[in-house]
Amino acid sequence: MHAVDAKLRDRLAARIDAYKDRLLDLSHQLHDDPETSFEETRAAEAVATLLEEAGFAVERGACELPTALTATYGSGDLTIGVCAEYDALPDLGHACGHNVICAAGVGAAIALTAAADELGFRVKLLGTPAEEEGGGKVLMLERGAFDDVTVAMMVHPAAVDDVDPRGSSTAVGRFEITFTGRAAHAAAAPECGLNASDAAVVAQVAVGQLRQQLRDGYRVAGIVRHGGERTNIIPERTVLEYEVRTPTGEELEALRERVLNCFRGAALATGTTLDIRRIQPDYLELRHDTELMASYARNLRALGREVPEPGPVPRGTGASTDMGNVTHALPAIHPALGILGAQGTPHTREFAAETATPAADEAALAGALALAWTGLDLAADPEWRTRSLAARALSYVRE
Repeated sequence: MHAVDAKLRDRLAARIDAYKDRLLDLSHQLHDDPETSFEETRAAEAVATLLEEAGFAVERGACELPTALTATYGSGDLTIGVCAEYDALPDLGHACGHNVICAAGVGAAIALTAAADELGFRVKLLGTPAEEEGGGKVLMLERGAFDDVTVAMMVHPAAVDDVDPRGSSTAVGRFEITFTGRAAHAAAAPECGLNASDAAVVAQVAVGQLRQQLRDGYRVAGIVRHGGERTNIIPERTVLEYEVRTPTGEELEALRERVLNCFRGAALATGTTLDIRRIQPDYLELRHDTELMASYARNLRALGREVPEPGPVPRGTGASTDMGNVTHALPAIHPALGILGAQGTPHTREFAAETATPAADEAALAGALALAWTGLDLAADPEWRTRSLAARALSYVRE
């Protein structure tokens, strides 16, 4: 690893310190005003305004997505991309800590401007909506937002720091199922109806039976979003949302077909019709860049955090992220950033409360500086920089 001038590192740290209050205000503003997928109007505007004030050229509504944005600073052959998520979960708010992700990402991007002109590189902050459902990064990837990005980085809060490059996520596919039958009076003429609610029940039982035959690591989950109107009406329409998860994207389609056959059989058994609609693009599993992750780990430890060394077996997670698709397209990382002392786990009310604590604030600032220093390590190392540019040139380019 090429030695980086300590004065440059200090300059990045000072930049974050100068914006410390603004970054933490951003995190708390998002936490107090959660907005769900593709509805993050106020969050996106807050990010855009802060970055403009920091000297970035901002494009609002990037990639024809109203709550997406890109912000760039500097020039050069190397472009360091930083992703910022800001969508919340329905009812639970920021129970996945995207307010922390956003503050850390924005902070890292602002910090990197302190070295961009001297080392000749671009900084690009990508404000990516709808990670929880909708696949904002996949849509932005397909529409060209990452075409000029050499490497991409972000952090995701958890209970502990995890910098194992072997760690991954699961691939996930989500779809909506609508059964349509025929309404009838449930007491006076039930024989005239075609019960869409029964179709939903048959399908759910079939999926439950299927689970016994699934491989380890395969997951199927779902909800009934609409199940009928009144007890005295044979339900003519039911709507379900389901997802399937597999360790890799290559395995996803086969599992999806097995699950969809459960719904097709239920429609046949009940005489109802079936409509299947994909809710979002498929999310692929994470593939971390080992060199970027090693640099990030060193920098996090340099901040005094006791980051555990990777164990003999990588930590598993059943979670999924659209950042996985980005890691298939270019060198990228998505490490876990510990909210130290947190007792809750993501997607719980306990964790939602913990993403607005002093420990969460400390994590956001530490993650921002560790990411910024990682970008600095890359930009200041001629050999690594050349390798990254070559790797990007050979990687997937959108069709």
